[in-house]
Amino acid sequence: MRLCAATMVLTCVAGATAQQPTISLKRGLVITRSVTITRKTYRVAAPTSLDSAVITIKGDSITLDLNGATLLGAAPGSDPDQAAGVAIRIDSGTHITIKGGTIHGYRVNILADGTKGLRLDSLDLGRSWKPRLYSLVEHESIADWLSYHHNEKNEWLRYGAAVYLDGVSGGEIHGVRAEQGMNGLMLVRTDHLLIHDNTIRFNSGLGIGLYRSSDNRILRNRLDYNVRGYSNGFYWRGQDSADLLIFEQSSRNVVAYNSATHGGDGVFLWAGQSTMDTGEGGANDNLFYGNDFSFAPANAIEATFSRNTFVANRAEGSDYGLWGGYSFESKVVGNCFLKNRVGVAIEHGQENEIGWNRFTDNITAIRLWGDKVEPGDWGYPKHRDTDSRGVRIEHNLFLRARVGLNVASTRGVTVANNTYLNVDTLEVFKDTADVRFDENEAFTHGEHGPGGPCTLGDPIPAEFLRLGPDGERTDDQLPSSALAKRDRSAMIVDEWGPYDWRSPKIWPVDSTRAVPLRLAVLGPAGGWTPVKRRGIAALSATSGRMNDTITVTPRVASAGDWELVLESNGVRFSYVAFEPAQDWRVSFFAWSDSTDPRSKPDAFAALLRGTPMLSARAPRLDYEWYRPKTVNVPLEKWALDATSTITLAPGTYTLRTISDDAVRVWVDGALMIDDWAPHESVVDAVPLSGGKHSLRVQYYQVDGWTELRLDVLKGAQRAGGSPGPH
Repeated sequence: MRLCAATMVLTCVAGATAQQPTISLKRGLVITRSVTITRKTYRVAAPTSLDSAVITIKGDSITLDLNGATLLGAAPGSDPDQAAGVAIRIDSGTHITIKGGTIHGYRVNILADGTKGLRLDSLDLGRSWKPRLYSLVEHESIADWLSYHHNEKNEWLRYGAAVYLDGVSGGEIHGVRAEQGMNGLMLVRTDHLLIHDNTIRFNSGLGIGLYRSSDNRILRNRLDYNVRGYSNGFYWRGQDSADLLIFEQSSRNVVAYNSATHGGDGVFLWAGQSTMDTGEGGANDNLFYGNDFSFAPANAIEATFSRNTFVANRAEGSDYGLWGGYSFESKVVGNCFLKNRVGVAIEHGQENEIGWNRFTDNITAIRLWGDKVEPGDWGYPKHRDTDSRGVRIEHNLFLRARVGLNVASTRGVTVANNTYLNVDTLEVFKDTADVRFDENEAFTHGEHGPGGPCTLGDPIPAEFLRLGPDGERTDDQLPSSALAKRDRSAMIVDEWGPYDWRSPKIWPVDSTRAVPLRLAVLGPAGGWTPVKRRGIAALSATSGRMNDTITVTPRVASAGDWELVLESNGVRFSYVAFEPAQDWRVSFFAWSDSTDPRSKPDAFAALLRGTPMLSARAPRLDYEWYRPKTVNVPLEKWALDATSTITLAPGTYTLRTISDDAVRVWVDGALMIDDWAPHESVVDAVPLSGGKHSLRVQYYQVDGWTELRLDVLKGAQRAGGSPGPH
């Protein structure tokens, strides 16, 4: 057996045993037998290609004991989107163990391909690659939306991960910490893993993702705050982030006793593109038992086009407690749906059972319906009966709701042995046939009903309790934390993802464009004092405690360029406002087939020289909508031509646009951005120097989503963001 570097053969160092020598890490190392790493910090950049790695493990029955060593990839202080390459690649093999160390700063920290019997234990694998986000406090950017729908050719690799497993069978992931990257643990064509007692939080994409991965057990993990696309009081979309993603024919997985709160979705389960095309298969027979999926911007649980079982889970404070479109033969039993807009919503569901649940303080407890017209580009309804039918709603407690049941275009509904307490409207049925009511009771008195807000009125049937992997759930099986119990306002998502509350931070309470501006001082307990004020006329307090709110009034001359630096417990943190004054003259035009910018450029240019349908003045170029927010601008086939000047102090700047469908920008008469073919939301950026500049922007919209934003930023920034769909 031997240890091979890229150009040499390594021998055992003096003092090491023949069984497990101690070595140092270096780029190009190939490990073919068990070794222990000399404990120190290694700074080793990876090859940029994901086909190679800093370290490669080949062979069978190999243990890599990192022994407390730290392996760092990206340069200290660099932006997270500069992380590149793979730190450790496991090239097939059997019975491979990596344990006891830290790996940060790579596109993928550990990648295993075709391994049987993999064990990862007691590893800190956080701070892998993540992209800059472009959503603002006031409104989101569609450039930040994710797409996990295709991964037949490992398209997911472009998103990076703390751990990426492809074709792994059997093994254990335990004691892994993966925070502050985009994705934590990604499973592709991977089966029979035990994934337990890990901490995978504060990532801007996914906590755990499964693709064609079945028969895994995911137990007692902390999977909280894997989120993007949320701004408290402004928007709550999630942008397809999730604490747990189960995609494309991933079946028979057991998900139990996990804390998976504050994710874009708590769990996002989708049958897959192959099911959508053929109507066959699904992500079926997964068990979700005793988890907390609360405080999701979108859905605590989304499970669609599949058959699954949900027992004793908690879904609180989300838009939907459970969205189960096209679910069939699923069991929703003994769960707590608390303070959601809708507790359970299922469109085109068939033969589902909703029983022994507690619905408390939801606006609507259960909504079921079918649509007469389904999307024409879906293969699924062409191959399957998709009528909404055959639901049993039994033994539930409905406590304080505007509407208990809202059912439309559904047949075969059984409503039996349910209790309604302080529900304004018990049932609304429309175009629904074959409804049977039996032994339901309604009361208009009592405050909480039987037990606490998530205590069930009736015991869960033993047949469902027995499904729990460790028997009946107990309180100490769920590894929740104080942050996991906070409501959605605890989610702060900045340009690099979710805030983890471990370091001090200043964050706007309202719109960043408010004057004066209220700012929340967030972070660990302690006091704060200002150490620098630039361009500020007044500050509402000159000292305070963390989690205070302070008010900043900028000087009139500095309204677009000011800075506040505070200090708490010896740590300095700041808020910088920079939006140089602009006065845009904007002309809007409607175009037609005869002036189509894609095929008739000369006619389109002539259109822009003519009389606009609308003229306006604007302090910024910032348009985003699905339906127009500017009066008289049509939904589709429109364009704008805008001009302005800008004056910047000496320094380095970046002019950045986000556009959907097309944009071009001139600076001082020179064409600097030319992204004129229609596209989804795309980020373009060019350098800009100090001084006075004339700006001109042309944009056109074909149809669908509209987004045009122009920002001038301090410093040199790259165009980037989440890689688009492949």
